[in-house]
Amino acid sequence: MTSYSTMDSPLGVLLLVADGQGRLSHVLAPNTKGQVSSPDPDWIEDPAPFAEAVAQLTAYFEGELKEFDLPLAPVGSEFRQRVWDALDTIPYGATVTYGELTSAAGRPATSVRAVAGAVGANPLLIVRPCHRVLGANGALTGFAAGLDAKKLLLGLESRDQSLFN
Repeated sequence: MTSYSTMDSPLGVLLLVADGQGRLSHVLAPNTKGQVSSPDPDWIEDPAPFAEAVAQLTAYFEGELKEFDLPLAPVGSEFRQRVWDALDTIPYGATVTYGELTSAAGRPATSVRAVAGAVGANPLLIVRPCHRVLGANGALTGFAAGLDAKKLLLGLESRDQSLFN
């Protein structure tokens, strides 16, 4: 049984979704491209399974948490899972290019577009830090929740809110 809850954040109201075992499957910001935008009618609203996720996300937004420790259950192909796992290796406050992430995921350099597609399909925004991935020249490119959200998250992690304005 899928459950969901919401929480306020600097990005707006986040939609949190968990599988029947209480593992987080989605963290979505408002207007996230290509992802669920509202709860499915079959889902059960229940904040209980999300208490730890809300606590950790709140601590992250307050600058007190740098690494999430939550049970996760994102659904995706083996390739996407490998790319999403590689996202977990990007340290708080750091950034990598899509090319560097491609290498970290153990993929050939010719796979950069496919890796970028997997990053764009990441259902666990913030928790799996796809916002830390930049274009080859260090430019802010693509983020399912929008570039303003990406700027906000990178600024929060750098503690320099003007860095990406």
